[in-house]
Amino acid sequence: MMQQTGVLSLVNYQKNSLLWGITRLVIGQLPFKNIPGLQFVKVLGCGKHGGFDLNPSLNKQGLFCVFDTQEQAEDFLENSSILQAYQDHSSEYFAVMLQAYSSKGSWSKKTIDVTQQAPLTGPIAGITRASIKFSKASSFWSKAPPAQSSLEQAPGCLLAAGLGEAPYLRQATFTMWESTAAMDNYAHSGAHLEAIQTAYRGQFFSESMFTRFIPINPQGVWRGKQYG
Repeated sequence: MMQQTGVLSLVNYQKNSLLWGITRLVIGQLPFKNIPGLQFVKVLGCGKHGGFDLNPSLNKQGLFCVFDTQEQAEDFLENSSILQAYQDHSSEYFAVMLQAYSSKGSWSKKTIDVTQQAPLTGPIAGITRASIKFSKASSFWSKAPPAQSSLEQAPGCLLAAGLGEAPYLRQATFTMWESTAAMDNYAHSGAHLEAIQTAYRGQFFSESMFTRFIPINPQGVWRGKQYG
């Protein structure tokens, strides 16, 4: 059965592997050619300290891949030499499979297939990403610090990582939550709500995507916290 499945990985590099990590950003998608079922891949930088920040991190990165089927995603997780190399160079490594139950917008003109029903209970995950218009970037980033601060303190937030394809203009956030209610409470209140309303009212984005997922088998360590 075709059931599109994503794989999200986060890595914190060892000090002696920083150069290796930087080369991952330089070569981008080149190592991912001819992987069975791979439809989409983004090699992502990370904000300072792993958060959503204008200053990039030198030692933290992310990777988001989308496969045609769950079996292909599982095979990539278990047998890929690419992911093994990331782990070999890391002091912390986290990975999770993701199947979408809600998705709006696109990423590099690609959309995410909805393959699941909205869960009644249990954890969920989300990816929010946007291409920010250059003329609107200053206004966008003036709203970011309060929203990031409220995210890190939000009840029910299990994990949060600020990611991006390019500093300043092409940004993304990955989060995991204890429940749909916990995510909704954050999204519909405070600094985050104000930032989103301002962004859409001011037409800050040339492209955006907001997708909610069911996380499958989260494993590893991120920012000192053990998962799985």
